[in-house]
Parts: sequence; structure tokens; C-alpha cells
Amino acid sequence: MTAPDTAPGRCLAITAGGTLVAMTAFTAPLSIVPTVSTDLGAGPVGTAWILSSMSLGLAVALLSAGAVGDIVGRRRVFVAGAVLTAVGAALSGIAPTTALFVAGRVVQGLGSAALLACALALISATFAPGPPRTRATAVWGAAMGAGPSIGPLLGSVSDAVHSWRWSYLVLAVLSVVIAAAGQQWLRESRGDTARRTDVLGALLLGTGLGCLLAALTEGRQGWTQPLVAILAAVAVAALVATGIHLARSAEPLFPPSLFRRPALVGATLAAFVTGGAIIGLMSFIGTVLERGLAQSAVAASVILLAWSLTSVLASLGARQLPAGLSGGARLAIGLAVAAAGFVPLALLTPASGLWALLPGLIVSGAGTGLANATLGREAVAAVPPERAATGSGINNSARYVGAAFGVTIAAVLAIRPDSPDPVASLVSGWNVAAWGGVAICLLGAVAVPLLQHADDRHLVRTTAARDVGAAA
Repeated sequence: MTAPDTAPGRCLAITAGGTLVAMTAFTAPLSIVPTVSTDLGAGPVGTAWILSSMSLGLAVALLSAGAVGDIVGRRRVFVAGAVLTAVGAALSGIAPTTALFVAGRVVQGLGSAALLACALALISATFAPGPPRTRATAVWGAAMGAGPSIGPLLGSVSDAVHSWRWSYLVLAVLSVVIAAAGQQWLRESRGDTARRTDVLGALLLGTGLGCLLAALTEGRQGWTQPLVAILAAVAVAALVATGIHLARSAEPLFPPSLFRRPALVGATLAAFVTGGAIIGLMSFIGTVLERGLAQSAVAASVILLAWSLTSVLASLGARQLPAGLSGGARLAIGLAVAAAGFVPLALLTPASGLWALLPGLIVSGAGTGLANATLGREAVAAVPPERAATGSGINNSARYVGAAFGVTIAAVLAIRPDSPDPVASLVSGWNVAAWGGVAICLLGAVAVPLLQHADDRHLVRTTAARDVGAAA
């Protein structure tokens, strides 16, 4: 692996900045969906795509971007991702139609996938294992948590002051700055093993995940549509073909044997739970605040700062936890705390004021921050060093596929056009989804430490077998 950067602080600032931009872009439209939909003339299907299009780009490219970064260079892919994010943001900012806006969001997703997947790998190549890397991934986790507060606030304030389009132009400029800084100051790193890019594997995986996300998006308007069935069938076929190809290829996109490590399975499961039960629900709560509790977009964005800022502080505070506390234990604590925070959020009524949400947002934010600070480190630690970006890509892919499932389930439960009282059904449906989030977080909090314990036993057996082989 390439020698560590001589300016680790600069590396951390750029990679955390890229992560912050990616997460801000991801959440920017959440507070302004009604305005954007009206301005672009989007119907129900178009509105669903406005919300989900960036998730599609992320899911399609996250794992592939990490694997390609390990081969051709993580800085190169990171910088290319920043450029793509800038292009996509500019396209959405000037889009006259829903189709062009959605296309811009997909491009932002593709670019942000490269930023997220390669940021952790660049950090891993720069910071030594142990406390230095723990502190660095805590800062990265803080950036991951800060984006969801900045995005909705940027969107709502831009719309209130002038136009929602300005938020995308700001994101385009920031992405260009990240690209320039990365090209100038990041040191290149890649895996030690020279191998070819698995183009077929990337195409099959991208097709499978893309069709899966498209089926979830289209399905919100009715699960019996022929298009939904076709997309789901293609997704299953492509994902099965991906598994067969990876098992048979001499140089696969990533070797399935990576998942023999229970630690990687645990980190991937925790990422999926974080995406589905936390990011998915928090992506939908703005709709509940505006349509269910009659709050303005700006007020909804401001109250959600309680969740996001607490997440940032918890990520940074995770550096102070005892070094002997395992990653599995940290993830279990984070998921359990997030579950506790969702309990008061599952008790809303149409008459609930903003202050009723504050305790739940603060507590769930603390759990989210601890999970964010730990997930990246565990995903990279569970794979060989030359696969660091691949490990990050696997982790983030699980997170955003989970988020797509989470927000879809929340939308299906809460939005019932045929209800005689849409406001009451929206709030009650949200409560059901929030209780589901509590249950899923608690299941994750139990499963992850068990997988960590299994990994410890796996490492002991592997070490013993290696010692016996060396003695022979």
C-alpha cells in the first residue's frame, strides 16, 4: 500500500469535507419536496423519484467505486466523484423538468458514492490502526452526521430567501472545491495487489441494485403495476448472476470469501440497520412535520438540527470511549440508544408541537453518532488493507440500500391517499414505522455483538491453524 500521507490533518479535512458535501447533497431536497415538485410540475411518481433518485445512484455505484478505487487509485476516484457531484448538482439546479432534475440527482449519487467509498480508504491509508485511526474515523462519522442537518436547512433557507435552486448551485461550487483540494493535496493510495477492473461484475451489481431501488420507488404508487414486477424480476436475475460471476471469476469485483469474516457481516448488518431504521425514518420525518404537524420547512429543518448536531457531538465524543471497548459493543450501544430515542418519536399526534420531538431527536442522534463513528472503522478493519475501499463500499452500499427500504416502508405506511383523514393517517402510519425502527435497532444491537464474538473465535482458529502450518 502507498506510504502514508505526511499531512494527515489535511487528508482528514478533505475526506471529511467530501463526506459532508455528499451527505448534504443527499438530504438537500427533504425539506423542499413540495416546492420542487410544484415548480417542476411533478406528479406523485415524479415526487417519489425526486426523493429517491440520489439513493439509486449511491446504491448502484458505492461498492463498485470502492473496488475500482482499490485498483486504479483512491484519490483518483475520490476526485472524479467530486467532479461528478458538482456536475449533477449543477444539472439539478438549472433543471426545467422533473426528468432532468432526477437525472442530476442520479449523477450526484454516482459521484457521492465515490466520495464516500474512497474517503474511508484514504483515511485508512493515512492513519495507523489504533487510537489515531479511531480519532480520524470519529471525525469522518461527525461529517456523516452533520450533512443531514445542513442539507434540509440549506434547501429550506435557499427557498425562503430566493429559490431552492441556489442550494444546488452552492453544492456544485463546494464539490468543485473538494475536487481541487483532493487533486492538489491528497496522496494517492491503492491496494498492493495488481488486478484488473471487473467491469462485468460492476455492471451486473449496478443493474441489480439499480432495478431493486427503481422497483421500490415505483412500488409506492402501487405494487401490482407491471413495471414494478419487471424491475423486481430483473433485479433478482441480475443479483443472482452477480453472485455466480463473483464465485467463478478469477479477478472478481470483490471476493465473496470476504464475508467469511463474521466481523464484516456484523458491520454490514449494522450499516443496513442504520440505513433502514435511522436514515430511512429521518429522511421521512420532515414530511411528517410539514404535512402532519403543520410546520414550515424552515421550522422542520431547525428542529432536526437537534438530531444531527447531537450525532456530530456523539461521533466526536466516541474518541473518549475506552480503547478496550470492542467495535461490536460500540455498535450495539449506538443502535440501542437510537432505539430508545425513537420511542417518544413513535407517540406523536397531529397536535404534537415541535418540543415534543426534542427528547427523542437528541437521544436517537446520540446513538446515530456513535454508530457512524464506529461503522467506517469496523468495515475497513474487517477486510485486508488492499481492499479498504471495497470494505467501505460494502458498508455504505448496505447503509443506502437499507435507507431506500426504510423510507419506502415509512411512505407506504404513512401516505394513504384514500384515507378520510390524511393528516391523522400520516401521523399514525409514522408511529407504526417508528415502532418498527425501534424493533429493528434492538435486533441489530443483539446480533452485532454475537457476530463480533464469532469473529473473535474465527481469528483464534485461523491463527492456530497458521501456527501449526508454520511449525510443520
